[in-house]
Amino acid sequence: MARCEVCFRHCEIEEGKTGFCLARTCSGGVVKPANYGKITASALDPIEKKPLRHFHPGSMIFSIGSYGCNLRCPFCQNHTISWSEKAAVFADRANGSAGGSSPEDIVQAAVRLKQRGNIGIAFTYNEPLIGWEFVRDTAKLAKEQGLLNVMVTNGTASTDVLRQLLPYIDAMNIDLKAFTDRFYSQLIKGNLDMVKYFIQEAVRSCHVELTTLVIPGENDSVAEIRKLSSWIAGLDGIVPGKEIPLHISRFFPAFHMTDRSATSVAQVYRLAEAARENLLYVYTGNC
Repeated sequence: MARCEVCFRHCEIEEGKTGFCLARTCSGGVVKPANYGKITASALDPIEKKPLRHFHPGSMIFSIGSYGCNLRCPFCQNHTISWSEKAAVFADRANGSAGGSSPEDIVQAAVRLKQRGNIGIAFTYNEPLIGWEFVRDTAKLAKEQGLLNVMVTNGTASTDVLRQLLPYIDAMNIDLKAFTDRFYSQLIKGNLDMVKYFIQEAVRSCHVELTTLVIPGENDSVAEIRKLSSWIAGLDGIVPGKEIPLHISRFFPAFHMTDRSATSVAQVYRLAEAARENLLYVYTGNC
């Protein structure tokens, strides 16, 4: 048995088993990523789809994902790879007899896509931090080839993990899913303080944009968005906090959360206006 130190859960993992995220295992008494090189999805996406609005706008980026997640968002759009035990089986089938893609494989694919406007690699679709070793190894090689590296993440990892990655990561979109402990601990089984610490550290070293999905009855009050945006404005990073872009996105019923209607467009716009009291760059999504 060994203790995983990636996030606040500190899973004690038995030999041959996996932790809460379904993607870290104990092998030989050491915790390792079970999903190393196991690619479940890839696409050449517009950078704005991450979403990143202030990082090489108009560019394309090679996006890859594996499986597993250390949160349990009941509204997850990628739940089949993020928190399904079948995801590991799917990944093994998708990767065939080779057993996975090496960092070299991914970087070579990204380099070939330069002719189609690719600027680098985005680690996305599932939670990349639970397989941070593959992100680090791949991103390091990508930098050597002149490529840029992006992470789309929930920010639920220790600052020790983040520091392993920061030398190689150029930009992140981090989900700041809400600004209450209740939302994080009860609804998505997360930890708001860990995400806040992660964001505080990240903004000091790379380009960061934040995303909040607005869910009716959960995190859709003007008071909460004012508090959230005020906290962002107070961050001390490579740009003033008030210049960190915030994406406020509209919720649609999905997965285990079909018991409520989509967020009204009017409410999304109302919350965006409230956030603009503190921030210069606030964008609305899914409207």
